[in-house]
Order: sequence, then C-alpha cells, then structure tokens
Amino acid sequence: MGFFPDEVIIQILARLPVKSLYRTKTVCKLWYRLSSDRYFIQLYNEVSVRNPMLLVDPSDSTESKSSLICVDNLRGVSEFSLDFLKDRVKVRASCNGLLCCSSIPDKGVYYVCNPMTREFRLLPKSRERPVTRFYPDGEATLVGLACNLSTHKFNVVLAGYHRTFGHRSDGTFICLIFDSESSRWRKFVSVQDDHFTHMNKNQAVFVNGALHWLTRSCSCILVLDLDFDVWRKISLPDEVSYGSGNRVNLLESDGCLSVIQISDAWMKIWVMKDYEREQWYLVDRVSLRCIRGLVPGIFPVSQSSEYVFLASHKQVLVYHRKSRVWKEMYSVKNCPTLPLWFLAHAFRSTIFSCN
Repeated sequence: MGFFPDEVIIQILARLPVKSLYRTKTVCKLWYRLSSDRYFIQLYNEVSVRNPMLLVDPSDSTESKSSLICVDNLRGVSEFSLDFLKDRVKVRASCNGLLCCSSIPDKGVYYVCNPMTREFRLLPKSRERPVTRFYPDGEATLVGLACNLSTHKFNVVLAGYHRTFGHRSDGTFICLIFDSESSRWRKFVSVQDDHFTHMNKNQAVFVNGALHWLTRSCSCILVLDLDFDVWRKISLPDEVSYGSGNRVNLLESDGCLSVIQISDAWMKIWVMKDYEREQWYLVDRVSLRCIRGLVPGIFPVSQSSEYVFLASHKQVLVYHRKSRVWKEMYSVKNCPTLPLWFLAHAFRSTIFSCN
C-alpha cells in the first residue's frame, strides 16, 4: 500500500459509500481502524453532508418490513431496509445521516437509527402521564431530529398541542426533548397558535443549533433553540407571497436556511446567509417551462448550491443549477397509495453513531 501517502488514501476513502467503506476494513489494520477513528469520522461526515440526497419511504403501513428508496445525484438509486429494527416503522424526521422512526403498532415508541451502518437506539419512553396526550390524535404535531456533527450528539423533539383526557386543547404547547448524552427527556411548556401542513412537518431544518419549521400560513418560521429551550419566530423574505398558486417550502442549503417558492412559471430560491441579522438573499430564479405539466403537484425536498431534488406524485426529479438541466432520477411504475412528495425526506449518508 505504499503508492500513496496515508493522507491521500484517507481522502479517497472518505468519498466512498458507507457500504464500500466498511468492506475495505478487511484490507489492512489502518483501514480497519478508520471507521472508529474520530478524525476520519469527522472528515467523512464533512464530505458527505455536501452531497444531499432524497429518501422515500414507500412502504405500506401494513407491510411487515420497512424499505427505503435513496436517490443520490452521484450514485443513482438504491434501496435498503430497516428490518434491523425488528418493527414496522415510519420515518418521522431525518438529519445528517440519522433517522427518527416511530413504531406503527406501538404508539409512543421511537427509534433513532443510521440506515447505512444499521446501528439503532430505542429511545426510553417519556414520563408523561397517560391521562394527558397530544391533540388531536395522540401523536406529536412536530417531530424533529437535530444531529450535531461536531459534538457527535443528537436531540429528538416531540412537540404538540396538549389536552387533558376528556377535554379539548387549550392552546398549551408541550415540548419534549431527548438528549442523547444524558439519555433523558426534558420538558417545557409554552402557548402557541401555529398550525402546520404535512409537508411543513416533514421539513424540519436543523441549522445554527436550532430546529426550524414553516407554519401552515407561511407567515413565519417557528424556531426551537435547543441550547435555551425557547421558541421564537423568524420572518420570511419580504418578496415571498403565499397563495394564488404559490407554494412555499423550507429547506437547508449548505448549512443555511433556505426558502423555495414555486409558482406556475417560476421557482425562486432564497438563502439566509446572515443568520444573526436574519438577512435573506435571492440566489436563483428558475423557469419551470420544461416541467409545466408537473408543476401543480411538485415539491422541493432536498438541495445544495449545485442541485435541487423535487418530488411529484410518481417521480423524483433533480435540477442542476449550473447547467440548468432537469433530469428524472426515479419513478414509480404502479400508482402509489400516497404521492412521493408526501413520503420524502432530505437525507445524507454519514457514519454518525446513534450510540
């Protein structure tokens, strides 16, 4: 193995898919140790987060196994299973290579897993009394996952309107936060009057130590500061207009908050480059003439400064921002029960450990 310096080899290995990386462990002692070396893990994850992907959870809730479709701009389409969880689950949140999944048969049971390394962690149940529950269906309105690549820690957030058994919700908003380091839940209570669409719930964005959700009315972004356990709000770009055929989505772009507005003819992309001053910048304006027939039912799911993944009812498209080229990456042959955008999450392939 003397053809290249160790540092060059490490840089090459840091660009392999996770499965290929783990196969190289049999080559020599150096490569075997890499997957547990803190410096290499940090390097691998830093490289990986520059390549956002799209994850689709097409499994029917009655199926015994949960399989996922991963759409990667560089490596194409692959499929993998969550059978190592030994449970029927649905993906509730995604962040930096980890997934938060809830059990379908057992309400209140949550897992955090890395589907690439097949490592998982069953979260302890919170100590909430059974006589109180989330409103209206007993499940949290918002489920968020925050994975910090620098500290190797993660938080799971369950938040929603609460009601005492037999009574309607009074606007009390309960927030439960699981801390991976202490392996405990903490709780705080506030009053909120915001509501969220299914797509808003799916697109929780973790940047600057906080989780962000777009409200149903698109009047603001609801922010949970995980360092101080407080809610606050961020305004959208002044130019964003909701309604009259416009749809607005909240995404992440290379570590920054991003808002994408889709109208009948245009897709506009803003990025918050100055988080402290909450300053938005319009970075792209894309004609949708080439996909005019898909526009009414297409939603952006994941992006980088180079490309944007969008999902429609049956297709996943990628738009290359430099070449201005559209490409179909994945399509469903049979008519799915639910549209793909309803089942899609942003994803990155990392070796982030959940234990």
